[in-house]
Amino acid sequence: MSKRYPKLSDAEFKAMATKVKQHIEPPEQRRDRNGELLEPDLKNFWLVKSEPDVYPFEQLKKDGSTGWTGVRNYQARNLMRDSMKVGDGVFFYHSNAEPKAIVGIAKVSKTGVPDPTQFDPESEYFDAKSTRENPTWIMVEIAHVKAFKRPVTLDELKGVPGLETMMLTRKGSRLSVQPVTQKEWEIVVGLSE
Repeated sequence: MSKRYPKLSDAEFKAMATKVKQHIEPPEQRRDRNGELLEPDLKNFWLVKSEPDVYPFEQLKKDGSTGWTGVRNYQARNLMRDSMKVGDGVFFYHSNAEPKAIVGIAKVSKTGVPDPTQFDPESEYFDAKSTRENPTWIMVEIAHVKAFKRPVTLDELKGVPGLETMMLTRKGSRLSVQPVTQKEWEIVVGLSE
């Protein structure tokens, strides 16, 4: 005896077909309920600060990549440890400079690396409580992507519509590693050209 299935409306059939399709298509082709293409590994965006007399963007270009050592703020450490992923975009910001400005783009090239300066008694970032078995400070490695054609200054950013809530433009924002939204990323990249 054959089993009878209830007749599906066009909308029900389309929803069921979409659901089945999501299970058989490769992840990069999966779609949401409305048929829009999903991006399963959305790239995140960040901003890191460095004083140009300590480690300028030009040095990153020469080195190719570097470990982001010396961060001793728990919130910034947690962002590097828990949220930053290989391939994420990174704005490189010159702080404590005239002018303060985003000067280029890097990308996260390695994650989850214990910061070696925490184990070095000669380093200003030495942490006697941290051990190799249980390191306190985790860093990322960033790689040079490109210098901006022109620096985008903090003063300029503060006056741009769409950047009012960007962490960098907020009063008292001193965090050395900051999240950046995709919209903020696109606006800043547009300003740099």
